[in-house]
Amino acid sequence: MESSKYLKDIQDIKEMMSKSTQCLSLSGLSGVLAGIYALIGAWLAYRTIYFDYSVSGSYKGLVISQNAVYKLFAIALGVLIASIITGVFYSIRKAKKQNETIWNSASRRLLINFSIPLVTGGFFIIFLIEKEIFSLIAPLTLIFYGLACVNASKYTLRDVRYLGITIIIIGLLSTWFINYGLLFWALGFGFCHILYGSIMHLRYDGKN
Repeated sequence: MESSKYLKDIQDIKEMMSKSTQCLSLSGLSGVLAGIYALIGAWLAYRTIYFDYSVSGSYKGLVISQNAVYKLFAIALGVLIASIITGVFYSIRKAKKQNETIWNSASRRLLINFSIPLVTGGFFIIFLIEKEIFSLIAPLTLIFYGLACVNASKYTLRDVRYLGITIIIIGLLSTWFINYGLLFWALGFGFCHILYGSIMHLRYDGKN
């Protein structure tokens, strides 16, 4: 009887330590929806690049007008904002179900470690756009995002680490097959998010 009590106490302590060091309120469903948003964004970007008369040249050496650049930027920004809003909404809902607060020391560390590679990559990509080096944008967005996921994964669900590694590999492959950057972008941000989001939803969200 005493031993079972001690075991329960140890389990409670481990659970408290896990909650204090990891943000466990990430929702797999928000990942699925982010993937869907990314696929829609990739389709809109494809139409802008290949059916906009202000764009000319091959993908490796695109000549894009300022108007087309604004369109692509608006599409990327729209996907990002929609993904963030969806992620915050479902994370808050999951945290409420678990009787937890979404903003704590673990979530702050998660946000900081996720933001460092992401912001660095964002500025780097802005410099590439300024220099009109468009062919590397898709691979580098994948690589920096993957690095952000890996860097933040120690503060959340371990599946985020595998998602990050997968997207980094896709980004590296995209630099080799440079003419298919948009296709790899859709694969990384779209299908990978849907796949890993579905796994996380079935593995974790179903328990709550």
